[in-house]
Amino acid sequence: MSHSPEFLALVNDARSRIKEIDIETYLQMVASNQQLLLVDVREQDEWQKDHLPNAVYLGRGVIERDIETLYPNKDLKLVLYCGGGYRSALAADSLSKMGYKNVINLDGGYRRWCSLNLPLES
Repeated sequence: MSHSPEFLALVNDARSRIKEIDIETYLQMVASNQQLLLVDVREQDEWQKDHLPNAVYLGRGVIERDIETLYPNKDLKLVLYCGGGYRSALAADSLSKMGYKNVINLDGGYRRWCSLNLPLES
């Protein structure tokens, strides 16, 4: 997917402030039973088609509005993903600004997950 220079600059600015991990690191976290919440921030039609196992849906358009009501613990480890890691980077930056202390962006997101032939849920 091709993104505009301005969008990429915005994402890169957000990435300068957030923590990111790759899928292999995420899988290690899961294997070691780390307490975390995997959050899909893609559009609802993307989520309904399929999503990563054990994910919850909080779309990019509503995550800032709804996160505190659904998950008020600001120490909760949140791993966010989208199609490629761009929208989730922006969401991670927003949640960090809202006081969430353990927000992590899953770099590569859904597309990299699929490229590794990992399982999906629908």
